[in-house]
Formats: sequence, structure tokens, C-alpha cells
Amino acid sequence: MPARIIALANQKGGVGKTTTTVNLAAGLAERGRRVLILDFDPQANATSGVGLPKTDGVSLYPVLLGERRIEDVIADTAIPRLSIIPAEVNLAGAEVDVPQMDRYLHKLADALRPLAESDRFDLIFVDCPPSLGILTMNALTASDAILLPIQCEYYALEGLSVMIRLIERIRGSEANPRLEIEGILMTMYDQRTNLSNQVVQQVVEHFGDKVYETMIPRSVRVSEAPSYGQPVLLYDRNCTGATSYRQLAKEFLKREAARNAPAAPPAPEAPPPAADTTPAAG
Repeated sequence: MPARIIALANQKGGVGKTTTTVNLAAGLAERGRRVLILDFDPQANATSGVGLPKTDGVSLYPVLLGERRIEDVIADTAIPRLSIIPAEVNLAGAEVDVPQMDRYLHKLADALRPLAESDRFDLIFVDCPPSLGILTMNALTASDAILLPIQCEYYALEGLSVMIRLIERIRGSEANPRLEIEGILMTMYDQRTNLSNQVVQQVVEHFGDKVYETMIPRSVRVSEAPSYGQPVLLYDRNCTGATSYRQLAKEFLKREAARNAPAAPPAPEAPPPAADTTPAAG
């Protein structure tokens, strides 16, 4: 079965997108999945978040231009079964160069297809930049689904509305009609505030079971971990943030199992009532 490609995207920055990419991927790798992070943000925060340096030329930029093979830019991490395609600042040049090429919206999809079909990975997570530029559009065109992290604050609802409209446009076009919403993840949740609870309530009312039951709380440990080049699952295994991301990985796999379960056969039709053969009176 080809690797499932999931983009983590939100036009708004600071919503926990990269933090979720790194820690969800690490949690799934802990549970035995072979996971690839594709750092598609020139800021390269996912790259440094798993302890790798930002190295000129080691990113998807030369791959998109047809100058390198995608296999040549895959790097291992300190976490078993977790690999990454790093990013670096030159990746920003793709915003200028890629639109001048044929099939410019499909450059990432074309590059990823052989890798996804190679049985090397079970899951590929694409960490998108906080914008709706050519990199994000390529990621959404290449992906099977999108995971939307949103912060528990009012303005996050506006950003979510923009992303939903964008997904509908992509799905309704020839760019990627198979794109679906993998899930909506509430981040930086503070159960002590009315605002957090109100935002969660509104999102659940609109999107129902698309919203993960797991919510990621505000956590100093989660914020500290990237500066040490580690997912919080390694930096402080027992903190609330690590526990939440492990729970998210568990919920993610539960949803995956439900999606892959064979459909129940239709119930057999009831037999027609027997004909009445009693002779008529008289």
C-alpha cells in the first residue's frame, strides 16, 4: 500500500503546526510506523526540531528543479523509524522558480510519487509554511489529506474558514479532487479560560468528529524542546505535552484503522411473505 501523504497546514503562524508535525511523527514512529517528515518551510524549524543542521542544498529545492533525486536528500533522525527531508533558506527560491515550470502545481506530487509507492514509509507528513504560496499549494496538491492545527483563540476561527474554502476549491478542481480533511487539532488549549472552551465548542459544532478528541495544552516543555533539537517526547517524556502527543498518535492510528476497515456487507433482504394458498370461502 502506498504511503499516505498528509499535509499539516494553516495560513496562520504560531498555531503549533511544526510542533505537531515533529511530535506526532515521533509518536507514530514509537508505535512502529515508518514515518517521513518533509520539511517544506524555508524557516526549517522541523529540521532543527529533530536535531539536524540547516545545510545549503539539502532540501527539496534541487529536487523540484530536477537537479537531484529525492532519495538523496532523505536523512535519518535520532528516533528509530523516523526520517526527514530537511529544509534550508534557499527553499524559498521555489516560490519564484517553480511557477515558471510546466505542471508547477504538481512538482511535489511528481517528486513524491515514486517514494510513496516504494514501500519505504507508511506515512509522509508535509510541514507547510504559514502562507498560501506555491509551496503550500504544491503540498496540498500532492497530499491525500490535510491536518489542520488551530490555536484556541478567536482569530484562529477566521484562519480555519480560509483553509476550508481553499480545500474545497482544490478538491473541486483538477488539482487534487481526492484531498480530504484528516482532522482538526486544537492546540495551546487552556481549560481554565472561557475563550479556549468557547473556541473548542464552536469548532466541534461546525466540524463534528473531524475534530480530534485529543487537545494539546499550553506547555513550557513543549516550547523548550525545539531549542534542544528534540521532540518533546524525548525531551521530557512524562510532561503533559508529551502525554498529549502520545495520545494524539494513538487516536490517529485508531482513526486510520477505522478508515481501512472493510465495509460491512449489506444485510440480506428479508424473504417475501409466502403466498396465501387457503381456498376462498364459498
